[in-house]
Amino acid sequence: MKNVLLVFLGGGFGSALRYLISKTINTVQFPYGTFLVNCLGCLFIGLILGYTLKSNTLSQNYTLLLATGFCGGFTTFSSFAFENQTFLKSGDFTSFAIYTILSVLIGFTAVFLGLYISKSI
Repeated sequence: MKNVLLVFLGGGFGSALRYLISKTINTVQFPYGTFLVNCLGCLFIGLILGYTLKSNTLSQNYTLLLATGFCGGFTTFSSFAFENQTFLKSGDFTSFAIYTILSVLIGFTAVFLGLYISKSI
């Protein structure tokens, strides 16, 4: 039960922060906020899990709170999918392609960067 509570708390903070960022910088033309939180979330999870693997000093509780909870609540594949569906429905294939390709490339790069940084610290 404690593990569920940790994920719940982390997810709540992550979701609230995602909402604030997306509300602030999303535009009608492009979902900059969702893009930013997904890229940052990838970097954060790379840093958190890389640090955990490297130092073994981050407890399972903190990993659940930060990686599973916070990053899980902070990033959002459902918003990403909906925004892409909106691009396709409106016939904006260029924005669809740019958003999808950049999200995947930068997302993977951010995870690898986070892992690399955490190994270097």
